[in-house]
Amino acid sequence: MQNAIEVNGLTKLYGGFSLDNVSFTLPTGCIMGLIGENGAGKSTTIRLLLGLAKRTSGEVRVLGADPETAEPELREEIGAVFDDCPFPETMSLRDVRRILAAAYRHFDDGRFDSLTLKFGLPEKQKIKEYSRGMRMKLSIAAALSHGARLLILDEPTSGLDPVARDELLDILLDYIQDERCSVLISSHILSDLEKACDYITFIHAGRVVFSEEKDELLEKYVIAKGSEREIAALEPGSVVGVRRGAFGSEALVERAAGEHLTHERASIEDIMLYYIKGDAK
Repeated sequence: MQNAIEVNGLTKLYGGFSLDNVSFTLPTGCIMGLIGENGAGKSTTIRLLLGLAKRTSGEVRVLGADPETAEPELREEIGAVFDDCPFPETMSLRDVRRILAAAYRHFDDGRFDSLTLKFGLPEKQKIKEYSRGMRMKLSIAAALSHGARLLILDEPTSGLDPVARDELLDILLDYIQDERCSVLISSHILSDLEKACDYITFIHAGRVVFSEEKDELLEKYVIAKGSEREIAALEPGSVVGVRRGAFGSEALVERAAGEHLTHERASIEDIMLYYIKGDAK
């Protein structure tokens, strides 16, 4: 079975920023979380995957096609959600339904109506009267309603309350029960990604730090705690980063090297923060 996304050596040069030699693979039937701080290159990567920007070099395949040269039919196969609602503020839900039905051959109005009802979106109000969270729910409902085999979501939980975020995760998990379907989701709410994702790709300063199976990543590291001397004695190659305090130190370390010390589970957020902010040993 082909991969949903294949990225090899992707580079995009801007005036003051570069996406540098980015590579990762999203297997079909899986959810991948794309993480990193603001300005790391996540949104640029997503725009390149959607063919909304031209790469400087490298190879990209989305559902087997190059997004820069793909036939228009590829658009039917991808549902995209950005942090801004794409529909004009003067439209109502009825107007959006009509536009989607005209734009997509496989638009499912029953699915759209079911999702907008589930999300509590009012039928007659104009989009300009919607809250930010309601606009995001509308974008998500649209993306899920035209038979797409790949969802690419850039900060889809922005503006959503915890209940709505949990509903979205349930919808994504249900979506990939069809093993032909896959999801790439960028979010700053890493606890959500930890619940739903099969893979995590971490981009920092335009480069991929790691792209791994989530469960293997969580099993790989622990946060070891001890005196400064105990932390300093850890095998250098096993330590990602160290935090020093008045009453001791702690380090993100490979499990095998740190289990002899007091330790605790490392979350995806812990791992990212230690890579970015942890002092070198």
